[in-house]
Amino acid sequence: MELETLLKNMQRDGVLNAGSDEDAAMRKFSAETRRLCAELNNSVYTDDEIRNYMSGITGHEIDDSFSLFVPFTADFGKNIKIGKNVFINSGCRFQDQGGITIGDGSLIGHNVVLATINHDYNPNNRGTMYLLPIVLEKNAWIGSSATVLPGVTIGENSIVAAGSVVTKDVPANTIVAGNPAKFISNLEDKIK
Repeated sequence: MELETLLKNMQRDGVLNAGSDEDAAMRKFSAETRRLCAELNNSVYTDDEIRNYMSGITGHEIDDSFSLFVPFTADFGKNIKIGKNVFINSGCRFQDQGGITIGDGSLIGHNVVLATINHDYNPNNRGTMYLLPIVLEKNAWIGSSATVLPGVTIGENSIVAAGSVVTKDVPANTIVAGNPAKFISNLEDKIK
């Protein structure tokens, strides 16, 4: 199965059934992504070389303003879209089968997990994966060791405090914290 067909099917269906043609194709592309991530994480590269690796991982050209500190891990890679002036700190893990969009100017702290998959509740069907996208709008800031769960949008300019687990959408220009993450403050209250 071609990548374009796989991506369309995953977006349309929102599910990867264990043992399906889509599942087999996803695993093929995932193997290539894991290989690229292993190479990226096991040597020293210039910023240009890191961007080239990320272009290979995502299947999209990465802007010259992008910066990444390794290590970095992606499960699938081909469903990640990265804007301009994005910084991703070390230790991040992206489970992107459901789609991850990172808006311009976004900052992602150490050890952040972006997870777009849930598994079936039925133990006899746990291999089935349900896919929902994660969107970080322009200038989002995700603090260290935060986890963002499937289907969540982080609004423009918003901040997710370190260690938070985000289970619901975060409105623009707000700060959230905790597990589960809850509203802490409007951004305007913190700007001096």
